[in-house]
Amino acid sequence: MNTLPINFLETVYAEQKEISLHGKWITFNDIKTLFSKYESKFVVSQIGTSEENRPIMQLKIGNGAKKILLWSQMHGNESTGTRALFDLFNSILNSSYDELSGIIEECTLVFIPMLNPDGAQAYSRLNANGIDLNRDALDRVAKESILLRSILENFNPQFCFNLHDQRTIFSVEGTKNPATISFLAPSEEITRGLTKGRIETMNVIVSMNKMLQNVIPNFVGRYTDEFYPTATGDNFQKLGYNTVLIESGHYPNDYDREESRKYTFFSILQGIYHIANTSNFDSYDEYFKIPNNDKHFFDVIHRYPDSKNDIAFQYEDRIIGGKFVSKLKKVDENSLKSKTGHFEIVFESNKT
Repeated sequence: MNTLPINFLETVYAEQKEISLHGKWITFNDIKTLFSKYESKFVVSQIGTSEENRPIMQLKIGNGAKKILLWSQMHGNESTGTRALFDLFNSILNSSYDELSGIIEECTLVFIPMLNPDGAQAYSRLNANGIDLNRDALDRVAKESILLRSILENFNPQFCFNLHDQRTIFSVEGTKNPATISFLAPSEEITRGLTKGRIETMNVIVSMNKMLQNVIPNFVGRYTDEFYPTATGDNFQKLGYNTVLIESGHYPNDYDREESRKYTFFSILQGIYHIANTSNFDSYDEYFKIPNNDKHFFDVIHRYPDSKNDIAFQYEDRIIGGKFVSKLKKVDENSLKSKTGHFEIVFESNKT
């Protein structure tokens, strides 16, 4: 199983990172002027509109037999994957690396970089009508859900990449490290059986994890494979569209998620490179060696001596007056000795 060299990935990322996109609040206004520069190499089109009539855009490239569909920001407040996709667009547009040329020759790639522009504008998980698109795969109440399903069925991809962000609470089981990237091959039904599609999805994840272990060892987790009957990934997997879930998480001192953006970029590029260069996706055992996600962290913990309870805080992100604001909110007041704060403040005893 070949993995891309880390020095290659670092070089491409440093050269092609889309510097106009920074921070967690990414809206359609932030990306709308970027699409025109890709028209020389990609087929760029508006494929629909959101509930509030914001454009939903698609980029398509390649003529290969292996079809891959990638989408981001189905939750509007989860933008790390969106930034990583634009870094990838730049890499394909501006680079002549053999690795990237080979991908375009072997694959046809379709990208929807912002599925939920209304949620992105409001910095909300939900769409404008309060629908969680990632729980709307069966009912398809939302315009955005109908659109995604239409693209899926018309394009008929062999693999999908469903890009999300996960909370800062998650750690890698058996370590004291945050889960900077977590992967999931979604279950197709409640028994979580190993179907052919799940095995093929696991195979791609194994390649991404193998690459990441060369750069952020022990910072990669495996998201819970509990079956969610209305979830997008679970249903797409059940329909026969192998769906790789990537959850971009926290990296130490990286609340803007710029480091996790880089590792998300590495993961996406490794995943599509692996698909482009692989004919047999049967090997999957290493998937189950990826540690589970655990819930070990709080953003801030106040440690008190003696018998006083520790206090845990989490950042709450909101848009206030048109600006992105993170404020600490108390979430737990208990004995927190089994937990770790990304930042900890230790208070001295008042005893004399």
